[in-house]
Amino acid sequence: MPALSPTMTAGNIGTWQKKAGDAVSPGDVLVEIETDKAQMDFEFQEEGVLAKILKDAGEKDVAVGNPIAVMIEEGEDVSPFESFTLEDAGGEKAPPAQAPKEEASESSEPPETGSETAPPPKAAPKEEPKPAAEESGSTGGRLQTSLDREPAASPLAKKLALERGVPIKEIKGTGPNGRVTKEDIEKFKPSGGAAPTTGATVAAASYEDVPASSMRKTIANRLVQSVNQNPHYFVSTTLSVTKLLKLRQALNLSADGKYKLSVNDFLIKACSVALRKIPAVNSSWREKDGQVMIRQHNTVDVSVAVATPIGLMTPIVRGVEGLGLEGISSQVKDLGKRARDGKLKPEEYQGGTFTISNMGMNAAVERFTAVINPPQAGILAVGTTRKVAVPLETEEGTQTEWDDQIVVTGSFDHKVVDGAVGGEWIREFKKVVENPLELLL
Repeated sequence: MPALSPTMTAGNIGTWQKKAGDAVSPGDVLVEIETDKAQMDFEFQEEGVLAKILKDAGEKDVAVGNPIAVMIEEGEDVSPFESFTLEDAGGEKAPPAQAPKEEASESSEPPETGSETAPPPKAAPKEEPKPAAEESGSTGGRLQTSLDREPAASPLAKKLALERGVPIKEIKGTGPNGRVTKEDIEKFKPSGGAAPTTGATVAAASYEDVPASSMRKTIANRLVQSVNQNPHYFVSTTLSVTKLLKLRQALNLSADGKYKLSVNDFLIKACSVALRKIPAVNSSWREKDGQVMIRQHNTVDVSVAVATPIGLMTPIVRGVEGLGLEGISSQVKDLGKRARDGKLKPEEYQGGTFTISNMGMNAAVERFTAVINPPQAGILAVGTTRKVAVPLETEEGTQTEWDDQIVVTGSFDHKVVDGAVGGEWIREFKKVVENPLELLL
């Protein structure tokens, strides 16, 4: 099993494009493999013959490095491999598990080396005198908190509470010393307003467990990591896009079918302009060899969030600062299609210096906040376009005009981008979007 991405530890076997006995040339697709990121074609880079398939289509969680097939040189006999098994190839190993954090923090250098960086030898555990046993005045029962302790109640009250499914711990007794009585049970009303359950058996809930794919697990891990390790803060603004929409319409009408620009193409270019003016946002937090640094990127590589059948992908439009609107539009369409088809190469979705996530195609989404894609320091969430009545003062008096507006929200990593800097970036972004001719300069 090849490692098709830096974070891949195991993969799922898709469709084999070759069968036993087929010749394989460099560049031929041997098998489809689902990695932790996407469904990818594994292209073999040598000449040979596929002698035996050891892992059939549909096999899941095959560890990187485990045998999946037998290749022989062209001209060799395939027949001896008909009964060849996985055990004959050396067997298989389980996917590597993450080491506990406690173990990772220990030095890998033995104490006996005597170097300055070696950890001190561990001292033998010192025996401590055992305390003498003493008799306790306890009754022997387990200590209970006030929340666990059942309130005093009459036998009749307990029986009635059991029959009616009333939680007796939630009732404040009105009897002597707070004792719960039969009347307390009869007067009880649940705080949620729902009727108490009866002794009848409650029907089991109906559900279906769907196994999480490798990609879904990766998305979950990265988002949890981002929320836990990156202190997010959010800055929102309302954009007037009336001028931008008119410019887009004019450019598309004059394109003669060569291109069709979307609003997102303009916003990607506007992100690039703002990132060049406020380069602190075009940065990432890095930790290497015990050193912590903020890397400020000289190029603008915008990751574009794309919804696919297997999860969210973020293909990258690289060097946006040097691309025109037509070039951006062409790349976004190509990357988006291949992302939905599961045909992206790792270098096409790994990296990026900033992300844009646009849910404007859903008319119900006015605004939202997005989770940062680490190690990036920012992501822009774009809502839908809506028409808003705007009062306009004229010589004839106050009149109303309709303005097309979009609400955008920037999420920033406070480790890298201070609040004032995030606000400056939003201001530059708003300025260029509302004066879209600047995008053509």
